[in-house]
Amino acid sequence: MQVTWKLPDGAEITADVADGINMMEAATANNVPNVIGECGGNLSCATCHVYVADDWAEKTGAADEFEDAMLDVAEAPRRDTSRLSCQITASEGLNGLVLIVPGA
Repeated sequence: MQVTWKLPDGAEITADVADGINMMEAATANNVPNVIGECGGNLSCATCHVYVADDWAEKTGAADEFEDAMLDVAEAPRRDTSRLSCQITASEGLNGLVLIVPGA
């Protein structure tokens, strides 16, 4: 599948992501700035916080209770479409996904 990260400066990074890879892993593999993933995708930090583009929010689902709590400690302001990218996994239904990277 393809995913596009929109960066705070207006630039975009688009990459092919293999099925089953989470978006934090994909972002770090493609050198997406501001998506750090300090915990390695173990849901114990919020350094992979992204905003899901409005037209993709329903397809990626909602944060579960634990992810929701982690989003409260994210450095960037929280929005209705905030997600931890380690909790979004590549699948055929997400081909074309657009994620917005918060500013540092």
